[in-house]
Amino acid sequence: MKPTHIEHLGIAVKSLEESIPYYENLLGTKCYNVEEVKDQHVKTAFFLVGQTKIELLESTDSEGPIGKFLEKKGEGIHHLALAVENVNDALAEAETQGLALIDKVARKGAEGMSIGFLHPKSTHGVLIEFCTK
Repeated sequence: MKPTHIEHLGIAVKSLEESIPYYENLLGTKCYNVEEVKDQHVKTAFFLVGQTKIELLESTDSEGPIGKFLEKKGEGIHHLALAVENVNDALAEAETQGLALIDKVARKGAEGMSIGFLHPKSTHGVLIEFCTK
């Protein structure tokens, strides 16, 4: 399960239209990709900072995970994504270590990634995402 690097930091925002110019100015780089992940009820926007990405997440459904997050906590850091060699292997290893899983098997994420989440109740309050290109 050893991560190779921090793949991205996910930040929940109310509006990509309002947030993208702010982050472009803050980071000194342009947003390079915007896409919708329909089954997760989210639109994403990506920025590359060194080898790490910043992912902005805008809800497309108030009942989706980002919609619920924004309602409960407001805008802010949503998750930390760690690159691993194989998401399914990392999830299985995490489960054997007693960590609670949101995903038992990998699913499709933005940018063609395979992703899987650990539950924050077992990761000191941080939503952890494993991902593989």
